[in-house]
Amino acid sequence: MQNMNKPLLIETVHSLISHGKGLLAMDESTGTCNKRFAPLGIPQTEEARRSYREMIITTHGLAESISGAILYDETIRQKTSQGEQFVDVLTKVGIVPGIKLDTGAKPMPGFPGEKSTEGLDGLPARVAQYVQLGARFAKWRAVIAIDAERNIPSQACIEANAHSLARYAGICQEGGLVPIIEPEVIMDGHHTLEQCFEVTARVHHAVFNQLHSQGIQLECLLLKPNMILPGAACPDQSTLEQIAQSTVHCLLRSVPAAVPGIAFLSGGQSGELASARLNQMHLDFTGRLPWALTFSFARAIQNPAIEIWAGKNANVPAAQKALLHRARCNQAARHGEYNAGSDNS
Repeated sequence: MQNMNKPLLIETVHSLISHGKGLLAMDESTGTCNKRFAPLGIPQTEEARRSYREMIITTHGLAESISGAILYDETIRQKTSQGEQFVDVLTKVGIVPGIKLDTGAKPMPGFPGEKSTEGLDGLPARVAQYVQLGARFAKWRAVIAIDAERNIPSQACIEANAHSLARYAGICQEGGLVPIIEPEVIMDGHHTLEQCFEVTARVHHAVFNQLHSQGIQLECLLLKPNMILPGAACPDQSTLEQIAQSTVHCLLRSVPAAVPGIAFLSGGQSGELASARLNQMHLDFTGRLPWALTFSFARAIQNPAIEIWAGKNANVPAAQKALLHRARCNQAARHGEYNAGSDNS
């Protein structure tokens, strides 16, 4: 694929993975954000969501460890209480704005228990609009479940999601956005570390086959995968070393060297475990990998902050301090310098 946007795309990729930083995923949909607010007694309103996101993006020093922020459609249009566009606030401090482009994973007809992600209809026009609003990269999430007793995931589910990811990537690159490819093998279930390895490898092979078939420029995208983890209900939860070794060996077997960076999702891990596992990968493999390994966490960075904030303006400074702490923990993990013993967030 010939693309006039290639120099800009490569510049954006470099901005996202350089200087030992990572991404903050703050692209929760309205429904998901409201579900997080409800148990904390936070009003489930647009103004509460705006205030929460303003608290995040105005955290002083956040740009020292965060290179890019993935926004939701509502968020990319919002302003601070002083009337400044969120996108402008981020850009001023050197954080690259991005946008979630998929419209959600929906039940896949004929395949009970499996989902395919939607959002391709009208996507070129939406990409053009988000570029005008200031976005420079995008994200699309596919959801893959493991249930060995039901022969899940099916190859049909894997191929359908891989095809959509490649279609989305092509539309993004054509429109001037760096696509983040997020095929998430979710933690729910009883599956073992070995089963997660096998399924994740299958998913990655299908995704990169589709990307190759559709002429996608691998040097102009980022991969956002799950770590190789046992299911949340598996009795054997594995050690840091086992998870780090399994994750990197799976990636070495399934991700081309042309991909510039891999930014892990947290996928329901605690902030401390996500940091410790990323840290272990850098301890074991620094200098031996073809791509940068970084993070693109949501709850693993935001959870302490939202609980402290709880919708109250008086709590903003303490919440921002907690947010900054978790961001810095992950930056340290990217250098193999995270100390779980001293993480008292």
